[in-house]
Amino acid sequence: MAQSDYIEENLSASSSSILTNLHSHFGNINELTTYAREQLSAEFPTLENDGAQDSGALDESDDSLNQHEDDSSAIDISTAIRSVALQGTWNLAKMLSVPELLSVPRFDEEDQDTNADGEGEPVEEAEWSISFQSKYIHVFPLYQDYCLQVKNDLHRLNKSSLSELITLQGLQFRLGPRSHSETSSPQLHPAEATPSSPSTQPIKVTPCTLWQDLDEVKASGLLSSLTAREIHLQESMFELIGSEASYLRSLGVAVNHFHASKALKQTLSPMEHHFLFSNIRPIMAASEKFLMDLEMRLGESVFISQVGDIVLQHSSQFHDLYVPYVTNMMYQENLVNQLLQQNRDFVFSLKKLESDPVCQRQDLKSFLVLPFQRITRVRLLLENILKLTEPDTDSISNLEKAIKAIHEIVTNCNKGVQKMKHIEELVCLEALLDFDKVKSVPLVVSGRFLVHQGPMRQLTVEGTYNSRTSFISVYLHLFNDLLIISSKRDQRFIVRDHTEFPAHVRVEQLKPEVLNLPSDSFLLHLSQSQVGHPTAMIFVTNTRSDKEAWMRLLSGEQ
Repeated sequence: MAQSDYIEENLSASSSSILTNLHSHFGNINELTTYAREQLSAEFPTLENDGAQDSGALDESDDSLNQHEDDSSAIDISTAIRSVALQGTWNLAKMLSVPELLSVPRFDEEDQDTNADGEGEPVEEAEWSISFQSKYIHVFPLYQDYCLQVKNDLHRLNKSSLSELITLQGLQFRLGPRSHSETSSPQLHPAEATPSSPSTQPIKVTPCTLWQDLDEVKASGLLSSLTAREIHLQESMFELIGSEASYLRSLGVAVNHFHASKALKQTLSPMEHHFLFSNIRPIMAASEKFLMDLEMRLGESVFISQVGDIVLQHSSQFHDLYVPYVTNMMYQENLVNQLLQQNRDFVFSLKKLESDPVCQRQDLKSFLVLPFQRITRVRLLLENILKLTEPDTDSISNLEKAIKAIHEIVTNCNKGVQKMKHIEELVCLEALLDFDKVKSVPLVVSGRFLVHQGPMRQLTVEGTYNSRTSFISVYLHLFNDLLIISSKRDQRFIVRDHTEFPAHVRVEQLKPEVLNLPSDSFLLHLSQSQVGHPTAMIFVTNTRSDKEAWMRLLSGEQ
């Protein structure tokens, strides 16, 4: 900053010297700062959607993000951008029609039916209760409490000696003070209690029983014949079953207590209700089927042969459900925060629901984040099972494939979240760009993302004869395929020039001491820009580290 002040104070004295050196080095200095002002009427491109819903990701496009809202006509992106700028981030999700982009059930399909006259009418929502009851884990906490305690207990199990595992009596969890009747069965809302399976009588066990605590295991005599490592492996595989039962219980609360609440639904629009819960109901159904298959394997023999093959069988469905759900989580959180601030009816209804004993003092947000927590947890559980499995075991191959499949799901979830963040950033930034008389370009393009941005100063020359130099403040936005040079005015950016990157961008080191320039100066060449011919500009960054970062990125290095 001190250097900047010094330059400005001594600007008039050094102008002549700078001009002399620049003329000598570049020739006609005016070519450095020539901008051709083109008066063009450019409109934002409209957004369309070809209806494809194949992977839960955004449709690829060469020049714009294609989308539509339900079956209505195409939306003008300028309207969407103005809405985002005025009303906040959540409106982005509405404008981008995320239900179609993420391949989850559309709210109009989910909550409406068509009568004989072709008019949409509300229909009663199908009951999504949990019909399966665990045979081996009859008492278990919500998954939120389960994860909190297991994180510490499993760490202790892994660090302890294997012989200690044999005498360990079970993992106890914070279930809170409840009556015997409350702790003897999963806590569901009285009106939504799930029926017990008539053919299965649950085994009375302590909360979150270990495999070795099951009556069937004790009766089999296996504990005396197995090695400590084999018992540890059985406990690790049984942990997958126990944690899935806990997860399914929490999903049951999310679906049957929150999602199915008519009082809560009346405080929301159909679209808000859809975005809030996304496809959590199919996720619950998938979890129930997964747990059934795991317990069926345990029912075949208390000595669990393997679980990798079962995970592998369900991995494809998990991918189709979890990737769009996790990708949508950013909008879930934004919507909840907005509703808490702006919708009093929603707040009142939500607080009443959260105060119900079935929630165990957990709020709605903790239930909505469950799928992301679970899919990452499954990978860790499988990796732990792999460590305990003998290398020459037949189950190794399926286990390794299952880990790879779950890892791919987690990776695609992360990619989906990043992609949506990039799109949100582009839409919000486009609302702040003013192309003025410079030819406008659509900023929201599939595959584009912001690489770097920041302020700097540009050397300019005033007058043809007796010219003097000065510095103006500019702001650069560098994307992976575009460079925009602007002047920042209040909170908006008045675009001065832009060009394709990296095809038409080149940077060059300068010798500031020879040219009598600030030390953190560099030369930027645009081989093609909005002035109609090649342009060269001298920029000055605030610090040396800024200069090095900009030169590296503008050179195409990441």
